[in-house]
Amino acid sequence: MEGGTLLQVQDLVLGCRGRSYPLVGTVSFGLRAGEIFGLVGESGCGKSLTGLACLALFPSGVKPLSGRVIFRDTDLLSLPEEKRRKFRGRHIGLIFQEPLNALNPVFTVGHQVEEVLELHRGLSGEKARRETVRLFSEVGLPDPELRLRNYPHELSGGMRQRVMIAMALAGDPDLLVADEPTTALDVTVQAQILELFLELRARRGLSILFISHDLAVIREVADRVAVMYAGEIVEEAPREELFSSPLHPYTRALLAAFPRLGTRKLEVLPGQVPPPGTWPRGCRFAPRCPEKIPLCAEKHPELKEIRPHHRVRCLRV
Repeated sequence: MEGGTLLQVQDLVLGCRGRSYPLVGTVSFGLRAGEIFGLVGESGCGKSLTGLACLALFPSGVKPLSGRVIFRDTDLLSLPEEKRRKFRGRHIGLIFQEPLNALNPVFTVGHQVEEVLELHRGLSGEKARRETVRLFSEVGLPDPELRLRNYPHELSGGMRQRVMIAMALAGDPDLLVADEPTTALDVTVQAQILELFLELRARRGLSILFISHDLAVIREVADRVAVMYAGEIVEEAPREELFSSPLHPYTRALLAAFPRLGTRKLEVLPGQVPPPGTWPRGCRFAPRCPEKIPLCAEKHPELKEIRPHHRVRCLRV
């Protein structure tokens, strides 16, 4: 593995039982220690499935067809399920996009965090309670001791998301996978949660895989950004370079549709992401691309490094 790389996804292909076509493939990227790596794209592009694969966690019916997910020196996809369960939470934490659905409504939030502490760190009783209070305080929950007795429905959306972050931190992981963690929040609370992620990275030295469809959110937090389309990465670059000098037509189209102060009319990208099983033979973006040439319909482009640390999948670049 490359020096300083914490997580390496290598040629990952995900499929569905009973289907001959892949859902994601072929995806490769690396995440360095202490880095926030942004994964962005429209709904249906495969970014959430890719994020779950980083924990070797797959929805029912989905399975890896090929590739590797290496955390430090361990290939998670080669581990038996029992070892994967022990690995999750302790080394890699997961934050879901809708905490009201992710949290159990019949247990207090304190009890749910204490369960994680007992499973991954062997804490129970008063030690687990004190550590839960400390975690609630670290993530900015007001009156953390009182929150131990709250049920999820008694908390606001922002407070529930803070509980989810505390739960992800309970195992003291090195990597967080945050799947659309600000989607259900209003703008003010969203800004507070993003600031919390930056603080946690600085204080704990965490690495974060941050998944979002929102370019504004990605620009706030990410060090590097990968853009996904139809199950594959089409561009990857350092944040500032991607936003100032995008090379792929899809990235440029996303940025053109980005609201800006004083803009009266936004650009519209016609069509939608093709679902798995309907991907074109050539470039998957070609049917929607205003810059396509005849070759784009015939040849599938490779992801190539065009500039240092800047990769793009386009025949015209």
